[in-house]
Amino acid sequence: MPSLRRRRALAVLPALLLVAYGLVAAQAPSESDDYTPKLGQIGKDVIWVPTPEALVERMLQMANVGPEDYVIDLGSGDGRTVIAAAEKFGARALGIEYDRNLVEFSIRQAELAGVSDKVSFVEADIFETDFSEATVLTMYLLPSLNLKLRSKILDMAPGTRVVSHSFDMADWRPDRSATVEDRTAYLWIVPAKLAGNWRLTLPTEGSERTWALSLERKFQILSGQVHLPDGWFDVLDGLIRGTEFRFHVIDASGNRREFSGRTLGDRMEGTIQNQDGTSVSWSAVRESNRSGADLDIAAAR
Repeated sequence: MPSLRRRRALAVLPALLLVAYGLVAAQAPSESDDYTPKLGQIGKDVIWVPTPEALVERMLQMANVGPEDYVIDLGSGDGRTVIAAAEKFGARALGIEYDRNLVEFSIRQAELAGVSDKVSFVEADIFETDFSEATVLTMYLLPSLNLKLRSKILDMAPGTRVVSHSFDMADWRPDRSATVEDRTAYLWIVPAKLAGNWRLTLPTEGSERTWALSLERKFQILSGQVHLPDGWFDVLDGLIRGTEFRFHVIDASGNRREFSGRTLGDRMEGTIQNQDGTSVSWSAVRESNRSGADLDIAAAR
């Protein structure tokens, strides 16, 4: 977690940006091939303050970007994140930017970098544009804008990686953070929606055993209960990372069972590691859903 000093610095950053906004002339830049963006120039929801190149690279590394990825940058500014994703990591990438001059500037920069075949830029409002196909989402927006986008991001495909420069998403805690040149980036991995009642099946000699599994979820935190042969026991230290998850249960005899697995929609499969060193495979089918509330948490049982 950031230090108290760091948190205070982040707290005043939006105010400093607003001050810079107020100092910028309201006149829009002229459209020209000679146009160069200026620090603090006026945008729709924010002013333009670029992410340092070193942090751009670190953000893309945090998201483990590679040639199979499709990176979408929300509020792409001068195009540096989009271009870096293609030039340094081999990914396809799209920049969504409201300012036409910045879009045209980014297109020219992509041509100079030789990545025009891998990237594109569109003049659009990020709140009115579909970015659901991204495997990696990057942004440098204000906290209020992050929160405005949060529910849409949480509905993206499980495993989508989301990286934000400087600003978090309130009580959706990041999976990871990193600091470069005194700037912090936050990484989230969109969690699978595992809340619900599941029928868990374990193979045995000549037959099958079934256990009931009732799960609740708050963002990537998993809780609930498992019905073992000797009663109901709490799901402990549950964590979802994309489509993969883990938790453990301690039964009436004090034995610890480690559950790990992956999900695909209404089915999941995994392994139970017992305290005695033995393990068993299992699969499960969701029998009923449990709708999430505004905070992306399953309704209480």
